[in-house]
Amino acid sequence: MSRRTIMIVDDDKNTREGLKRALQSLYDVILVDSAERALPTLDERRVDVVLSDIRMVGMDGLTLLQRVMARSHPPIVIMLTAYGSVETAVEAMKRGAYDFLMKPVNLDHLDMLLKRAVRASEVEDENLRLREQLDNRFGLEAIIGNSAAMKEVFEVVKQAAPTQATILLQGESGTGKELVAHAIHQISPRSKGPFVAVHCAALSPTLLESELFGHEKGAFTGATERRRGRFELADGGTLFLDEISEIQPAIQVKLLRVLEERMFERVGGHDTLEVDLRLVAATNTDLRQMVAEGKFRNDLFFRLDVVSVTLPPLRERTDDIPLLCAHFLKEFSQRNHKPVEDISGDTMAALCAYSWPGNVRELRNVIERMVVLTHGTRLTVRDLPAAVRASLPADRRNLWRMEPAPGGAPGSIEEAERAMIYAALKRHKGNRSRAAVQLGISRRTLQRKLKEYRLEASAPEPGAATSPDAS
Repeated sequence: MSRRTIMIVDDDKNTREGLKRALQSLYDVILVDSAERALPTLDERRVDVVLSDIRMVGMDGLTLLQRVMARSHPPIVIMLTAYGSVETAVEAMKRGAYDFLMKPVNLDHLDMLLKRAVRASEVEDENLRLREQLDNRFGLEAIIGNSAAMKEVFEVVKQAAPTQATILLQGESGTGKELVAHAIHQISPRSKGPFVAVHCAALSPTLLESELFGHEKGAFTGATERRRGRFELADGGTLFLDEISEIQPAIQVKLLRVLEERMFERVGGHDTLEVDLRLVAATNTDLRQMVAEGKFRNDLFFRLDVVSVTLPPLRERTDDIPLLCAHFLKEFSQRNHKPVEDISGDTMAALCAYSWPGNVRELRNVIERMVVLTHGTRLTVRDLPAAVRASLPADRRNLWRMEPAPGGAPGSIEEAERAMIYAALKRHKGNRSRAAVQLGISRRTLQRKLKEYRLEASAPEPGAATSPDAS
């Protein structure tokens, strides 16, 4: 941990200098002779603790305290005064002071107080860092996509999140519904409250009822103590019910009541509990169809379907695949300490052409596998799983088998192709049609590759005995 910075604000020079001598061995000390000069200094430098006199010429210490505490991330403030009174101390504490010291300052007491204040500052910094990590991980900015379909999703989420409306997220498995639910929570007025997730399909009907509503001691065999349910735990925040289509009819009735009245009873209990929460539900099935088939309550469906957000499958937002790949490549390269820097063009083409039945979740897993197993610093076609490689055009599918020529970059399919094309042309004395047959590609593809790899000028000239279409 780097040295902490203490700012001493006092219009008495002897006090400032004396405190500096006492503190400078442990802290970086800034001396300021007025509250007016303290404020711009706080704009310019990171300060962890402010020691400020209360009575000063010009702006007094209490006014400075009020200005400091109005900042987004204020330092800890300890007030000093030679005119101490209970009333002054109480007023300073009300305005946000960490503590209060009388002049002349007891240096042992000050040392103890500063150590406590620094520890409190470290805890606050850690909480802020974790909060920022949470926002980065689950905020709307963490949802990657620049396609028209995703822009529409972002717009609906931005409009609905600040409200109290129930939100229904629909989309195939792996499209990121839980990530969107987290984002809704993070940008809502409930962001400081809990986010509680329940994956309904993972629990039997009996367990799900207890999990949602809690139970009293003795409510059923094994209920040895009272347990709070997820509705209680989410009070003041957001409850996310994933795969809500899996909820059985009996529980659907209780869920409908909570949505209508915000009241329920624990399993085996008689006391009615009230909750204040926002419900976000998700499903990968067509709830309207389930309603039509009598498998889901019509009234519950309309309670859930206040604001509906449909997440598009990845095959309908292929423009986002390069963005997602770049994000996952960076994530897994750092996590696995592998210097994988980019993805070759043919590999990206294959990734974009694949249908991705598992959507973003499947793409994430594929990139992780490729990063872990690759031997080079660039992901190439040879790193792709066979199912994804099969999405390449037929004339590109087998080029991954070519070994790099001597001196070529290991793992680089471009270097391998370049060397093999040059060797084929040399073997056939510049006859492009024959070289294309040997390579298993069309003459048009060979022409394109010659241009792509800038081989037209360096390729062997056609021999005298070549066919008319050689060049």
